[in-house]
Amino acid sequence: MKLMTVLGARPQFIKAAPVSAAIQSNHIQEIILHTGQHYDHNMSNVFFEQLDIPAPHYNLGINETQHGAMTGRMLAGIEQILIDERPDAVLVYGDTNSTLAGALAAAKLNIPVAHVEAGLRSFNRAMPEEINRVLTDHVASLLFAPTATAVQNLVTEGITTGVHQTGDVMYDAALRFAQISQNTSTIREQLNLVSCGYYLATVHRAENTDDPDRLASILKALAELNREIPVVLPLHPRTAQAIDKLGMTPHVQTLITTRPLPFLDMIELEKSARVIITDSGGIQKEAYFHSVPCVTVRDETEWIETVAAGWNTLTGADTRRIVAAALQAEKGRPIEAYGNGNAAQKISDLLISSGPPDTLPPLAAQET
Repeated sequence: MKLMTVLGARPQFIKAAPVSAAIQSNHIQEIILHTGQHYDHNMSNVFFEQLDIPAPHYNLGINETQHGAMTGRMLAGIEQILIDERPDAVLVYGDTNSTLAGALAAAKLNIPVAHVEAGLRSFNRAMPEEINRVLTDHVASLLFAPTATAVQNLVTEGITTGVHQTGDVMYDAALRFAQISQNTSTIREQLNLVSCGYYLATVHRAENTDDPDRLASILKALAELNREIPVVLPLHPRTAQAIDKLGMTPHVQTLITTRPLPFLDMIELEKSARVIITDSGGIQKEAYFHSVPCVTVRDETEWIETVAAGWNTLTGADTRRIVAAALQAEKGRPIEAYGNGNAAQKISDLLISSGPPDTLPPLAAQET
């Protein structure tokens, strides 16, 4: 079986690490295509190096800032490579523009699409990620849903064929790399941090970075919390640009700010934080995997299990709510929804059992 995997952003690299390892163990030929969506070394190349992901066979180098331009260029670039390589299936992850471009390019060429992390819904169509994941699910042939809730979301939308509840590959990754980070990362020593003696924060969602009022409110909360114990804030390039453009540098001057950190360093910071404050989907779960309370500075979350079990508090961008939630955060109850750490192997086995077909359909006719 010949599989094309489309990747482009930090969360996808992390999810791909255990899946690619399982794919190799099943002797599937995997061709990795990197769109270039995350191009900073600490958000891209270092993940392949640290997580032992095979080097990409292709890198499109596409990192436009506008959604339409980015997705359009990716779509054209991926399509040509698919025509040249003719894989049996295309594997995509999550909810980025790279995900949508890979799924659309494959679907238009009659190549089956397999979607890891299918069925997640925030029910907020203002989020570009929500549009990407919904459209991808509706063209996918194999839908690897991490939880029962994700499966039910698909059923509600009329998607029942090809749906498999696999567990969460992020849990696989957390188990795989937690010990490695402990043995290799020196980030806490570098930043002079003690266990449970700091808050870890990440802010990168467009709904927060592109709204000056929301961004200012979140940063004010972090500055206030920093008066109690240090706040560590690795700055996503989009966030750093917004802070500079909007003149909000004074809000972060007292915080411990860094560039985007390699994954193993982030794991080490996550494991030892008192509380994690984030708008990231993946880090909400990583917090739970490492038994750390989380405050999510969004109005909704795809990972409702973390909220129901008491690990995660939704605060939106309200300064007072963020501060109160962080000061009062406690550990919650165990969650069984994410599986037992073998999601990647399940996905690889399902890819084998589901294909390739005896005879591939012809490539879709090109419009003239």
